[in-house]
Amino acid sequence: MKKVFIFPPNSLILYDLVKRFGYEPLAMMTEIGKKVKNPEIDSPPCNITSEEPRKGLRYCAIEVPSGVRGRLALIGPLVEDADAAIIAEETDISFGCSGCARANEVIKQLVFEKGIPKLVVKYPEDEKEAEVFIKEIMNFLKSIDRGKGK
Repeated sequence: MKKVFIFPPNSLILYDLVKRFGYEPLAMMTEIGKKVKNPEIDSPPCNITSEEPRKGLRYCAIEVPSGVRGRLALIGPLVEDADAAIIAEETDISFGCSGCARANEVIKQLVFEKGIPKLVVKYPEDEKEAEVFIKEIMNFLKSIDRGKGK
């Protein structure tokens, strides 16, 4: 099963679409779920250890704020594991936001640098655009099965 990184990385809409079409969505919620359910972490919602920001150094410089490094520690490995990516742009805040514009910029850059097939699609603002949004995603997912993609 092909793994598809979704952006925003906590978008339930993209997660559901990717899963419905038979792919494994790579999303932040899954990674956070592992952390929250881990008995070694004593006090959720403080569900990261001191190691997470250090892991994030693989993706950015030490001068980058620890919040960015912490997000990248969770999301960077997802990008590394991805066979393809779907990036929704101009999204509404309720669509799914990791809460940090700088982390989002680095995440998108990681996707582009990896060179995997990717679809960059505008977030729909009405029903007609929503239909186009879903069709574009469906066509993209079919294209990665055929070894194509953008």
